[in-house]
Amino acid sequence: MRALTRLMMVMSVLILGACAATDPLDEELPDMGDFQLAFNIVVADNMQQVPPSREASAEEWVEVLTAEIDRRFGGYEGDRLYHIAVNIDAYALAPPGLPVVATPKSIIVISANVWDDELQAKLHEEPEQMYVFEGAAPETFLLGSGIVRSREEQMQILARNAARRIQLWMLENPDWFSINEETAAAHAAALAARVEAVEQPPELPAEAQ
Repeated sequence: MRALTRLMMVMSVLILGACAATDPLDEELPDMGDFQLAFNIVVADNMQQVPPSREASAEEWVEVLTAEIDRRFGGYEGDRLYHIAVNIDAYALAPPGLPVVATPKSIIVISANVWDDELQAKLHEEPEQMYVFEGAAPETFLLGSGIVRSREEQMQILARNAARRIQLWMLENPDWFSINEETAAAHAAALAARVEAVEQPPELPAEAQ
């Protein structure tokens, strides 16, 4: 009976993980006021690899993150043009590790900037640095990302999570895009909950370990 209880707990956690691992664009995208994406600029000139990590080139990171920013923001058709500029500061792609005992985590660190095209000016003083995590899914929860995912899959998931985090930051500054403050706050709260669910999925309860 105890073994069955533990199994049911594990399965419950895995089901929650499955909900957290869906494609970010399966969720309804929030209103972004007068935003329309003009230039999407991603650079990785000074990117650092944080061990332990699989290898990935700066060119590969620029390609995948550029694609995911375009994918998330390219459909907005507001009346004003904005540029998103991102520097990739560091990354770690989890290599294979011992299941449960040692499962390294994947992360990307970025610094984001938003520019107003008409004003030809940045909308904030300092870049917004973000630590973006891969999170877990049913297939990675016990075995680890490094065992069941390729590095390309890890990179794409991190890039999609990074695009979501950039949008959350933008929604927290609704005056940049003439978004109603209450509307922006509601969208930001929903997106923040989504970020937490995806990047920091629930842990196994002590009774199930």
